[in-house]
Amino acid sequence: MSMYGERSEHRPSRRRDGARRGHRAKSRTRRIVIGGSALATAAAATVAVSLASASQYGASGAAADHAVFVQGNELNGNTIHVFARDDQGKLKPAGTYATGGKGGDQVDAPTDSLASQGSLVHDDASGMLLAVNAGSGTLTSFRVEGTKLKHRRVVDTGGEFPSSVAVRGKVAYVMNAGGKGSVQGFRITGKGLVPMQGSFRSLGLANKDVPRFDTSPGEVEITPDGRNVVVTTKGNNTVEVFPLKKNGLPAVAQPVVNKSAGNVPFAISFDSTGKRMLVAEAEKSTVTVYQVHHNGKLKVLQQPLANGQEVLCWLERAGDFFYGGNTGNSTVAGYRMDKHGRLALTNEVGLATPPSSKSQGVIDIAVTKDAKFVYVQNATSGTVDGFRVEKNGSLTKITTTADGLTAFAESGMEGIAAM
Repeated sequence: MSMYGERSEHRPSRRRDGARRGHRAKSRTRRIVIGGSALATAAAATVAVSLASASQYGASGAAADHAVFVQGNELNGNTIHVFARDDQGKLKPAGTYATGGKGGDQVDAPTDSLASQGSLVHDDASGMLLAVNAGSGTLTSFRVEGTKLKHRRVVDTGGEFPSSVAVRGKVAYVMNAGGKGSVQGFRITGKGLVPMQGSFRSLGLANKDVPRFDTSPGEVEITPDGRNVVVTTKGNNTVEVFPLKKNGLPAVAQPVVNKSAGNVPFAISFDSTGKRMLVAEAEKSTVTVYQVHHNGKLKVLQQPLANGQEVLCWLERAGDFFYGGNTGNSTVAGYRMDKHGRLALTNEVGLATPPSSKSQGVIDIAVTKDAKFVYVQNATSGTVDGFRVEKNGSLTKITTTADGLTAFAESGMEGIAAM
């Protein structure tokens, strides 16, 4: 197996600007074919949801450490759009920063150019913001100081089309979706990211350098105990695990392959205890709850739970609630986990907030550290919606911004983080 240091001199040439044009139909009405099923991505649902009355979270006013970051993923030069967040969750533009790399666009991606979760990550412990540059095969780190991004550093990811990154403690792992697919580890230092020699591992996929959205891996995560790296593979219907040594290096040459309980596993999340892993599955918009053993084997704790929506791809936790982005009909699902670890929908229709005709192409989701606010990217509309989390798990919309953001066309924004 090739290691990180050995691959650099044999890297295939990257796709340049304009090379992606022509593979994508211009029509905004598309159908997603995943795992043998055709899933409509047309009109928004008209389901109505009762919302709890608004609660107050403090007086309005920007705070120095409150911000939302949105990745533009532009093909000619990736950027991070920074928004200052006030105490009521409203957003105000605070600057745009070039990552020093290029965005990417997977083949036939309907609204989500990177087809992944975790392409933009803010790490509270180190104060770093990490962004993938899919079109350049690089990973950018910034030092976050309030709403300012400083000390930009760019490193090679050792593979093609990086689309997801995870951080736990002093270790980060990036997932490369192109070609055979791979993961590469980095140490987090005061000077940025340093590649971990001996951490590169192949996923054994069969993609081109720019992969198809339905055969690329969905996300990389590190379990809260720091003992496993987990990757979802949409096309193979597997959840693959690399047990880690104490030094953060993989303990195995090849991943421990687990058959996914639901078809087309995509996003990964963990409960508040860190002992339960939730995986969102796109084909039937389900969520499965697992226990991850230290040897990389998974135990199903709860069979796939359907939300009644279309194409669930993203899943993020806010306290004991979870919110999922259903890109097929542009809705946000709500879940609650009880003290016994049992997952259920927050209401009978499975929606945390009513759908909106002005918020189309729901993709990535971010939650603030205090779990009071949720932010959702709308790729087709080119906007970000902000919501307040109510006591019953419902979401109340408090803001929508389009400042500096572009709607999905040849490519589109993907990746959002909040603090």
